[in-house]
Amino acid sequence: MKNSMKVALCGVAAALTVVLMLFEGLVSVASVAIPAVAGCLLIPIVAEAGLSHAFGAYGAAAVLVLLLAPDREAALIYVLFFGYYPALFAVISKIKSRILLWGAKLLIFNAAAIAEGLLTIYVLGIPFEEFPLLGGWGPVVLLALANLVFVLYDYVLAGLIGQYYRRFYGKLGRMFHR
Repeated sequence: MKNSMKVALCGVAAALTVVLMLFEGLVSVASVAIPAVAGCLLIPIVAEAGLSHAFGAYGAAAVLVLLLAPDREAALIYVLFFGYYPALFAVISKIKSRILLWGAKLLIFNAAAIAEGLLTIYVLGIPFEEFPLLGGWGPVVLLALANLVFVLYDYVLAGLIGQYYRRFYGKLGRMFHR
């Protein structure tokens, strides 16, 4: 694939990411779903252009999302986890041991989730009292539930990547790999 085609693919994906994140302002209940979908736009970039271009597209999209997205919490969710995870998935999936693989995945997710929670409270100024669920156990229960959702997301992401390679890589590959 020519470098100019790789850069164009990255630019289109970054622009689509910003558009999706702008739509999140219209559907405020999708503050986790929209960043997760936006992150999946890295799948074709990883497959067609490589990891360095994917992380570059993530960086460009992350800056634009932080500047333009109306929902700051959704922007943080994108920047701290969903934006880069599909590219990182390609790197950490090379770990042979399933225990180490899932340990790494859960460590990355939990670090991002805790950082997002702390930044939401201390930087964005959303008071901790907004999370009254189960009193003091609320954050622990929410983190446990978030881990369950992450495992499901990881499973779906693996399926999406597999479908991309089965359905599109051969067809789009001819266009990109000239």
